[in-house]
Amino acid sequence: MTALIPIFFAALMITLAGTPLVRRFALRIGFVDAPASRKLHQEPMPLLGGVAIFMGAIAAFFILFTFFSITPRVIGIWVALSIVAIIGLVDDRRGMSARVKLGGLGIAVTVLIVFGVSVQLPLPMWLNYLITFVWILGISNATNFLDNMDGLAAGTSGVTAAFVTVLAAYNEQYLVSALGAAVFGACLGFLRYNFKPAQIFMGDAGSLFLGFVLAILGILLRFPNNTNLVTWLVPIFLLGLPIFDTSLVIVSRSRRGVNPFTTAGKDHTSHRLTQLGFTQREAVLILYLISGTFGMVALFVAQATPLDAVVITAVMTSLGLYTIWWLERWRDKQQPINQ
Repeated sequence: MTALIPIFFAALMITLAGTPLVRRFALRIGFVDAPASRKLHQEPMPLLGGVAIFMGAIAAFFILFTFFSITPRVIGIWVALSIVAIIGLVDDRRGMSARVKLGGLGIAVTVLIVFGVSVQLPLPMWLNYLITFVWILGISNATNFLDNMDGLAAGTSGVTAAFVTVLAAYNEQYLVSALGAAVFGACLGFLRYNFKPAQIFMGDAGSLFLGFVLAILGILLRFPNNTNLVTWLVPIFLLGLPIFDTSLVIVSRSRRGVNPFTTAGKDHTSHRLTQLGFTQREAVLILYLISGTFGMVALFVAQATPLDAVVITAVMTSLGLYTIWWLERWRDKQQPINQ
């Protein structure tokens, strides 16, 4: 447990110190996100924030070596994360087709599987590998989707990482809790410059990295005193916000005959909140609260009986589906579905 404190503060301080340097470098080389009709910013915004997050987490990773032995699994995780960060960086700079980006992420997932990181359900291994691909690629892209407003992805990812840290530490998974603490610190350090009005964006290099690492942490979480059902429900609740947001976007765009994955738009949960009258800051803070609520539910489910876990899941799923229905119904009243 004592290892978590220096790891957290190392990631926090290095990201705090490194982000302004990265910002100046991005402006110097023209690595910026230009304004567009579907975007909220009005001026070119530096796009190398993901590098600062990655640097903070990597620094904490080296500190990790002073407390834990280097295992092939740890090496595999960081090789995969490095691949993801590079994919995001190239996509931010030059653009990348969805198919190529998905293929690159698939290579990173394959690296994880080779090094022993995968879902371990009582199923045939090929099915466990398939679930691993779907889970990690899905959460990575869902977090990427969620990065649509100042401070949103960094803050909600930080909240999720904090709950992962607590859950893993409570169950004596010190390596997982240390990785969670590193991500938490890096998110907080970056948030200092990314909360509205943002001075820098994380770009795909940051959002894909955060989604990928949180998906990995979800796979690695274990609850030996409970059932497999509870073990695999907890990560779903921890990442409930990006899952909900992506589900909302898929439903909304499919109803309008729009490809959910290749077309951008202002139809995410954060945009719906601003359309309901909240400011951007208020919308982001509300989503922080919702992410924290999902985390609290995950804490409860981790200690619940299988029956209680099923009941909670049914209630939360029904609430999520009702919310999607209500938001879509409200949108239809404001704007006909064929527009």
